[in-house]
Amino acid sequence: MKPGKLYLIPVTLGDFESANRVLPAFNKDIIDKLELFIVEQTRTARRFLSALGHPSPIDQLTFFELNKHTNPAHIELYLQHLSNGHDMGLMSEAGTPCIADPGSQVVELVQSRGFQVIPLVGPNSLLLALMASGFNGQHFVFHGYLPIEKGLLVKKLKEMESQVLKKDQTQLFIETPYRNNALVDLIVSSCHSTLKLCIATDITLSTEQIKTRTLADWKKEKPQLHKKPTVFLLYK
Repeated sequence: MKPGKLYLIPVTLGDFESANRVLPAFNKDIIDKLELFIVEQTRTARRFLSALGHPSPIDQLTFFELNKHTNPAHIELYLQHLSNGHDMGLMSEAGTPCIADPGSQVVELVQSRGFQVIPLVGPNSLLLALMASGFNGQHFVFHGYLPIEKGLLVKKLKEMESQVLKKDQTQLFIETPYRNNALVDLIVSSCHSTLKLCIATDITLSTEQIKTRTLADWKKEKPQLHKKPTVFLLYK
């Protein structure tokens, strides 16, 4: 029996109604053939597939949840379906799987078993922000979420500032949306005013804004980012 394939399925970054604008038609052709999905939240996955117009009744599709509470032994059970010749889809909550996303542990297991992994094209907020920032796109690092405690956060910001200046390296990071404004305040007060900060908000949505300014300029006119999904990039 020929083993199944694992497809990595990107999801829109905002409302699902924009799917036809930001996802290739080829993705839907693949998704329509799948009935087994590994997802972060079943509810979100069902809504996404419904918005895409999956030809099968949503209640007849099978969803396996993958999050911080998932028992690693359960992942092994999920992958038995690949051994049995069934293709599967790995779906992020938003954006592309395995980038700032727990899906990488599934892909690691699939690769170790010798199954084929096929990434589908779709929106990734980190890369889109980097593309539009005007910063170094050949040497960059993504830090994920920064420390919450103020002292540790300031220390991390100064470390990133050093990497920008010494290594010519773009620094990317994100924050829990309700702490965005406080993070901007701390960046402009802790880092050198000549450094540049790109703030990329609501990427691919009608409310999208991607602006690069010096910290001195941001200090004069701080954006309102409360509860808005945002990617931050620091460079010189």
